[in-house]
Amino acid sequence: MTILVDPFLRDNPTAPTSPEDLDPDIIAVTHGHGDHLGDAEDIGRRTGSQVLAVAEVARYLAGKGVRSEGMNIGGSFRAGEALFAMTPAVHSSEISFTDPPTPGGCAAGYVIEDGIPVYHAGDTALFGDMRLIGDLYRPEVALLPIGGRYTMGPREAAIATSWIRPHLAMPMHYNTWPRIRQDPTEFRDLVETLCDTEVVIMEAGDTLEC
Repeated sequence: MTILVDPFLRDNPTAPTSPEDLDPDIIAVTHGHGDHLGDAEDIGRRTGSQVLAVAEVARYLAGKGVRSEGMNIGGSFRAGEALFAMTPAVHSSEISFTDPPTPGGCAAGYVIEDGIPVYHAGDTALFGDMRLIGDLYRPEVALLPIGGRYTMGPREAAIATSWIRPHLAMPMHYNTWPRIRQDPTEFRDLVETLCDTEVVIMEAGDTLEC
C-alpha cells in the first residue's frame, strides 16, 4: 500500500516531485494549514484516493468532491492491511487559504501500522502524553518536527524521542523557509546523549527501507 502524508508539493520550494507524479492508495492529513493539507485535494480528486483527516478538514474536502474519511483524536481507521491511529498534536489547524478562513478542528498526528508502526507527529509542541504514545503503540520509527518557531525545536524533539523510544527517528518540518532554519545534526547529537535511538537525516527525494 502506498501511503502519502501531508502532500505539500506544488508550492514547496524543496519538493523534488509534483502532485501529478503521485498515485497513492490513501492520504493522511495532519491538519488544515496550507503546508500540510497542501495538494491533498487535487491528488484525492484526480486519483480517487481516500483522504483521512480530522472531522472538520474531512468535511471541507468532501465539499470539494474528495473521498474523505473523518476521524478524531484517539480514533482509528483501517484501510486494507494498514491501521491509522490518530494521536494528539499541540498546534493550530485553520484552513487559512479560503475566504473567509475555514475552521480546521484540531491538529493531529498518526501512528500508522502497515508492517511496522510509524509515528508521524505532524506539527506539534512537546507534550507529556508522547510517553503514552510510546507505551501504547511502541512505534519503531518516529518522524518529529524540529523547526522551532511553529513547532518544537531540536531540544524538545530529542526529549520526545527519549520518551517515545523508537528504533529510528527522523527530523522533519525544517529548512523549508528561513523562519524554520535548523541544523538537524543538533537534533541527532542531542538524541545520542539521551537514548539509543538511531537518527537518520534525509534530504528531499531520499528513500529509506526499514
